[in-house]
Amino acid sequence: MNFTPLCAKRALRIVSLPFFVTVVALSVGGGCWQQREDQLIVYTALDREFSEPILQGFARETGIQVAAVYDLEANKTVGLANRILRERHRPRCNVFWNNEILNTLRLQEEGLLDIYVSPQARHYPSEFQSDDFTWYGFAARARVLLVNTRIVSPEDCPQSILDLANPRWKDRVGLAKPLFGTTATHAACLFDLWGPEQAKEFFLRVRDNAKVKVGNKQVAQAVSGGELAFGLTDTDDAIIEIENGFPVKIVYPDQGDEAIGTLFIPNTVSILRSHQDREAPCRLIDYLLTREVEIKLARGRSAQIPLHNEVDIELRLQNPKTVKAMKANFSGAAEQWDRTARFLRRHFVNPD
Repeated sequence: MNFTPLCAKRALRIVSLPFFVTVVALSVGGGCWQQREDQLIVYTALDREFSEPILQGFARETGIQVAAVYDLEANKTVGLANRILRERHRPRCNVFWNNEILNTLRLQEEGLLDIYVSPQARHYPSEFQSDDFTWYGFAARARVLLVNTRIVSPEDCPQSILDLANPRWKDRVGLAKPLFGTTATHAACLFDLWGPEQAKEFFLRVRDNAKVKVGNKQVAQAVSGGELAFGLTDTDDAIIEIENGFPVKIVYPDQGDEAIGTLFIPNTVSILRSHQDREAPCRLIDYLLTREVEIKLARGRSAQIPLHNEVDIELRLQNPKTVKAMKANFSGAAEQWDRTARFLRRHFVNPD
């Protein structure tokens, strides 16, 4: 196999894999490498251990060479999106596989995503795909409360994200810094749903009541380790703590008749605008949106939640069909993000 050329001064890791897959792990500032003409470049924010087997399967099935680019930074979704923005006049990425949606919508607003009408789209709810056919959602995670059952009694168990601001739990609850990834998406959705004033009041109360961690994984670990009584995190981080045997349980928040419901955030996949052949990117889109890929991601350690309407296997987690889901307006959330981010940067700057 011919490897991608490297600049001598860049610290990159190249791993040769079977089935024509080359994985390139690089920092946000990196990028002194060249694309082969017969190579499909995929920027992916989903953890390598979960996305790599899927890309290997695609390469094995189609014979298409895939170079998967993984950002090594903690705020990888933002890093990859910013990289694409910087490369807009000389695009390198063919397909962006994002593990959330907010930054995909940023790229959509910038006009960097190409239109593709996938025949697989008919299997997915309309709220998880764009009206202009520039992105598709699949394999979701839910925003949940992970509760330590040794600390919190059944009668005191939290039922809403509003419990993060309850003074009763001061310094015993937590959330991730709300500037990146799914926590940022969640914040933007609340700003859109509630309006800026109510959302600001909520986050100020949370700031004064909760511990702010670097990421959702750290929140889940703080709950399982007993530092926190409960915390707001993602289902993929929560289920790992459950299956590792810790005394924790998942609560899907805000399930009452008048409550807002639990937010489900999909992975998203999109084609970047370029002058290159579209056949390989379109084939990858169709492949990722298959029932088989949804099942593989659901059965993996992160237990991604299928959105494909023909997935009928037993799941380890609830889904939008089995619990009340928030009616999120993702486009509206993206429009709110600039003002949301300014506010959150001012008040959430020093996570543990």
